[in-house]
Amino acid sequence: MSGAAFFDLDRTLVRKASGPALSRAMRESGVVGSKLPGESLLFWWMNAFGETLGSIALARQAVLIAAGKPDGAFDDAAHKAAEVLVDQVGPFARILVEQHHDAGRKVVMATTTPYHLIKPLADALGFDDVIATRYAVGENGTYNGRHEGRFVWSWGKLAAVRDWAAANDVDLEESFAYSDSVFDIPLLTAVGNPGAVNPDPRLLVVAMAKRWPILSFDAPPGTLTLPVVDLEARRLALMLARPETFPYVRFEINGLENIPADGPAIFAGNHRSYFDMATMAVVVGRTGRGASFLAKREMFDVPLLGPVLRMLGGLSVDRDHRDPDAADPLEEAAVALAGGDLVGVMPQGTIPRGLDFFCDELRGYPGTARLAAMTKAPVIPFALSGTELVWPRAAAAPNVLSFLNPPKIVVNIGEPVELKYRSEQADTKRIMAAISAILPDAAKGLKPTSIEQVASTYPGGRIPQSDLPDIERTIAANTAKGRKAALKRR
Repeated sequence: MSGAAFFDLDRTLVRKASGPALSRAMRESGVVGSKLPGESLLFWWMNAFGETLGSIALARQAVLIAAGKPDGAFDDAAHKAAEVLVDQVGPFARILVEQHHDAGRKVVMATTTPYHLIKPLADALGFDDVIATRYAVGENGTYNGRHEGRFVWSWGKLAAVRDWAAANDVDLEESFAYSDSVFDIPLLTAVGNPGAVNPDPRLLVVAMAKRWPILSFDAPPGTLTLPVVDLEARRLALMLARPETFPYVRFEINGLENIPADGPAIFAGNHRSYFDMATMAVVVGRTGRGASFLAKREMFDVPLLGPVLRMLGGLSVDRDHRDPDAADPLEEAAVALAGGDLVGVMPQGTIPRGLDFFCDELRGYPGTARLAAMTKAPVIPFALSGTELVWPRAAAAPNVLSFLNPPKIVVNIGEPVELKYRSEQADTKRIMAAISAILPDAAKGLKPTSIEQVASTYPGGRIPQSDLPDIERTIAANTAKGRKAALKRR
């Protein structure tokens, strides 16, 4: 037996309630006369807080509105509503539907919304079937004001899904289900792979307690959307990451117009400090768009830190690809880009240490070039300097007391890198050369002249004994050159 994927409709597959689009379409088609009293308030409440027992009671009574109308009377309204609702489906929902189909699973819409109103939307999205509340049609060909079969909600939805699974030889333990509502806990608990999508406050608590994935189909998997306020946590973080938030630093940002206003893009730059991520947040925050960022897998294994990174848009990458049977280590980033996201990455992988920190010629891992080849997303290079003055690698925390004489961080953003997509190594060199070409002056031609300078690039400020001979020789040579240059200037 195979599995299937069951998608709820309101606040799950579509970002908000489908009711406003359906109501408008029915009025325009003439099958209903006017809005119900309090309709707008009801939909506002549902969008903010999710389903309530009161809204479901009204949904049960909606069958009476159809009473006496001929079967097929709602077809025009259903198609009009589908044209509106199809544009409200999140980009990552479409990707997930495609992934389930690629895995050989049937994709099914499971919703309380009447079947005759929602079937055209399911067809437009390529769903295999629809499990929905059905209105009974009498012998005279008109709706008789009764339900046919189950009212597909809560335990009734689970029962309807079980009936469908039995009829289609589907194993629920191998299946997936996605919903926003606490009332769908019976279904989410019954499947082997539940997902809480844009969960209402009560489902959010349950999902966190049960460690169910918390999803938003408007953002990459794992990104948290705050309930009620309907705001992605990563966007909130970017809104707070303003220059004024860091009074101990001065920012100079050049070339911001090179970051696309929308659509997929890879934002690739050099790595000099633990403060680089905060600097990237300030830059992206100026664009007004959300962003994800690549981080090594080990960071996501750290208790508390890992879940927080995930909720803020962190994408795990296994640089060593230790498990050959595991998914592509860049799969999460590719999915984010397929959904039109901006993905930040530092191809160097880690902060260079020792003499490499002072080198103008940057070296990077091939993952960025491979990600660009996989997705054909443009690579936007950026180069920064000064972050090492705020939080050098040797320090356990940033210097937040330099209010009187704050260090200056310069970020230069270049035009998209022209790639050939024939060789990962060659394209990696092109990306790193593009970053090197726009390095701020403060990061060019650096010559260490003291042990302290070099020690600041090592964790804890401790230079390994094996590195000392080369470092001492280089410092001696740089010091001698400095003396000769000084004598010539005299």
